[in-house]
Amino acid sequence: MSGFFQHEKALVETKSIGEGTRIWAFAHILEGARIGRDCKICDHVFIESDVVIGDRVTVQCGVQLWDGIRLEDDAYIGPNVTFADDPLPRRRPGQPLKRTTVHRGASIGANATLLPGVRIGESAIVAAGAVVNRDVPPGAIAAGNPAQITGYVSEPELASLRVADRVREAERIATEVHGVELYGLPGVEDMRGILTFGESGKHLPFDVKRFFLVYGVPNEEVRGEHAHRELHQFLLCVHGSCHVTCDDGQNRRQFVLNSPSLGLHVPPMVWSIQHKHSPDAVLVVFASAGYDAADYIRDYDEFRRELAASR
Repeated sequence: MSGFFQHEKALVETKSIGEGTRIWAFAHILEGARIGRDCKICDHVFIESDVVIGDRVTVQCGVQLWDGIRLEDDAYIGPNVTFADDPLPRRRPGQPLKRTTVHRGASIGANATLLPGVRIGESAIVAAGAVVNRDVPPGAIAAGNPAQITGYVSEPELASLRVADRVREAERIATEVHGVELYGLPGVEDMRGILTFGESGKHLPFDVKRFFLVYGVPNEEVRGEHAHRELHQFLLCVHGSCHVTCDDGQNRRQFVLNSPSLGLHVPPMVWSIQHKHSPDAVLVVFASAGYDAADYIRDYDEFRRELAASR
């Protein structure tokens, strides 16, 4: 029990507390809870037995952590955040717990509410007062009730090319994300309208073997959230607009596709997410190969591990 600070008015029953952790007045921690190093547990915090807290975690005043909650290293929990322990009051006897996890480096703003079983991804931010009823992807910023993704952390948006801003044939704009490029497709405009076109290997960076369309996506929904091991994709929003976030494990950037003449090349081993679809958005995705479930990486931690192994 040595090596950490306990206020004289705190009640600490567990013996598993890391060195450098500080526990303040009127906190109550039950036997069996595990708390890492250099954490800050503020006034009037209650922690049940089956709770695991990593290192350097801050839990601000007025928070209750129920059985099944996991807070990973460097997480921040703001004042009066509510972790619901059951979607309906009075869980039936024997009903299994839904484990809620706040992953490494994520932050939860004051008075936010998290429903049971949700996962807050690495470095994600939940805004103050948000009500989270579904998983929040790594690096996402979620706000509102119900919470919706409003952006991603550290993502300057590259200026989108408007329909009227015709670019030279096969012009490319390199980005900070490894291998990801914006393409300006050629077009012809006259009094009858506008025609945009492209050819595989000339205006598109690979031979197209498959295409699919995504449309009718509610604004609050997120698509993608995966990487491919071998597949190249070329994204073109032919109607409306959508945001695409690309992540190579070191750099993460957000792009706005809002013109039929603006394409985005997403190479293998880049994590890609589509979000903020306008109600009329129609996204066409051209692919370099047929569908192969084994080519998908759907877990961000696995994506990071494979990247590290390849480097």
